Amino acid sequence: MNVLFVEDEAKIANFVRAGLKEQGFVVDYCDNGDEGYLRALENEYDAIVLDIMVPGKDGLSILKLLRQKGRNAPVILLTARNELNDRLEGLNLGADDYIAKPFFVEELAARIHAVVRRSGSERQNLLCVGPIKLDRITREVTCDRQAIELTSREFNLLEYLMRSPGRVFTRTQILEHVWGYDFNPNTNVVDVCIQRIRKKIDPIDQAVWIESIRGVGYRFRKPDSSS
Repeated sequence: MNVLFVEDEAKIANFVRAGLKEQGFVVDYCDNGDEGYLRALENEYDAIVLDIMVPGKDGLSILKLLRQKGRNAPVILLTARNELNDRLEGLNLGADDYIAKPFFVEELAARIHAVVRRSGSERQNLLCVGPIKLDRITREVTCDRQAIELTSREFNLLEYLMRSPGRVFTRTQILEHVWGYDFNPNTNVVDVCIQRIRKKIDPIDQAVWIESIRGVGYRFRKPDSSS
């Protein structure tokens, strides 16, 4: 799942980012409300984890603005343990859940899964393109009903491409969304990971589903209308 995480306390941010990534989440992180609000408008996220007290726009202001603009991604608020009024206001503004600091990252991960299940339909959680099906909740992938074993990174990359069949993504875009903004842009890890995924799909279905666009990047092919 793609998660936007807005938190200005570096120690908490590093701990949560590492913990969520270990559990297979793709974490887009920023440390201030202004940038977080812009990213929430510009990108689709499965969930947003939002600290109430951040520099720039505070968390409640971000939540209010997003809901006013019709952005319905599930939002989990991070609050101080004794701030009951903030929690109540957040829920009234459209927050899906809240979690009080300090917390265990395992609990946060479970709450993210829960709000996504509540807000998402089966169609959103199950991506089906051609013979390939990807379940974003169970993290299972099949091709022609045969299970495909993918690493966490391979799964995240395949999901990112499958969410927009026919759209071309540059290597930089893939790096930023699957590996993170701080990853070396000159690396060839995207190409290597794509090749590994293809090797697992090709023996089952020889059609080229992940297409290379010379000089640009990759796209997941739209199936033919007759497929």
